[in-house]
Amino acid sequence: MATNGSTQFGVSKKIRQVGRIDLPGGGSIVVENGYAYVGHIEPPHGTSIIDVRDPKHPKLIAQLEVPEGIHSHKVRVSGDVMLVNYERYKTKKEPQGGLKIFDISNRAKPREIGFFKAAAKGVHRFTSDGRYAYFSPVMEGYVGNIVMILDLKNPSRPEEVGRWWMAGQWIGGGETPTWEGTDHRCHHPIRKGDRLYVSYWHGGFVILDISNMSKPKTVSHLDWSPPYPCPTHTTLPMAGKLMGRDIMVVTDEEVGEKLSPTPFAFLWVVDITEETRPIPISTFMLPHDGESVVGNRFGAHQPAEQVYGNILYVTWFAGGLRAIDFSNPYLPKEVGTYIPFPGKGQKTVQSNDVFHRDDGLLFLVDRLDGFEILESQV
Repeated sequence: MATNGSTQFGVSKKIRQVGRIDLPGGGSIVVENGYAYVGHIEPPHGTSIIDVRDPKHPKLIAQLEVPEGIHSHKVRVSGDVMLVNYERYKTKKEPQGGLKIFDISNRAKPREIGFFKAAAKGVHRFTSDGRYAYFSPVMEGYVGNIVMILDLKNPSRPEEVGRWWMAGQWIGGGETPTWEGTDHRCHHPIRKGDRLYVSYWHGGFVILDISNMSKPKTVSHLDWSPPYPCPTHTTLPMAGKLMGRDIMVVTDEEVGEKLSPTPFAFLWVVDITEETRPIPISTFMLPHDGESVVGNRFGAHQPAEQVYGNILYVTWFAGGLRAIDFSNPYLPKEVGTYIPFPGKGQKTVQSNDVFHRDDGLLFLVDRLDGFEILESQV
């Protein structure tokens, strides 16, 4: 067992490694029909496609590159269609950002078939149900990312269905933000039924009614930053009721845009039974006596958005992967842990995203290096 500060590498409690390959740092992962798709953090690496039909021996079969000044760190797949983001990254240039669409009927040779152009900054994170994409573009006339719904009925000709923004973002329409810079911006929406659950960075989160997709309506809005220092990253409704209540798990992100050094990012459990009045009812934190700095963060990030029961798997950067049981939403408890060894050439772990497949396998990517397939006994 190795250590780095107060982080112990190689810790495994009820979660074990099945397979692994070195892979450039990953921002997100999705798995479908025996293939894993990883969006990468650093250019020129764009998207990798990995054959995982034999979980013990994953094989890289294709890797897309991106132009200078772009990262394409998010990906979603439905059938033979793959969506990836194009977002401006570490450059003063203004390459074209947006949402790219690929035909992946031949997994080894993805073919671009469509592109939705956003403003220069591009698109951050998104979700998709195959027919629609729910995403966070920057659009002309707005400050920061907004909410948009895109119709993919014809993937080669994506069409905007509707958009929503927080009052103050539409500077082109005469609105004036009451916050600094892009502190209030859409991170990404998650759909359940006719609702979108939307993380809005230092603007907290919103619940939107999309029964009429062309005119999303605000159901409620809750913001706890400030006084809490970390921005809201993911708003994930649980599949069924817990103790008779409708519950949403919300992760903040341990990131450089914090309002104060501590506390490190953690997750919230929010009662949304009365959706016009969401109420935080509990939190889950991990103790850490080290530092959390750029390149070696320790704190909450992203849960697996595939929800099958009361247990969620949540990436915690240097804290690895945590299995958390929300059966009692007033008292969430950790029931499993997996902290990888650092990837090739790295001194730390930065577990970034995880996908939970319906057969129980977990697919974990590291922000710096590494792709792992795991099996859980929780």
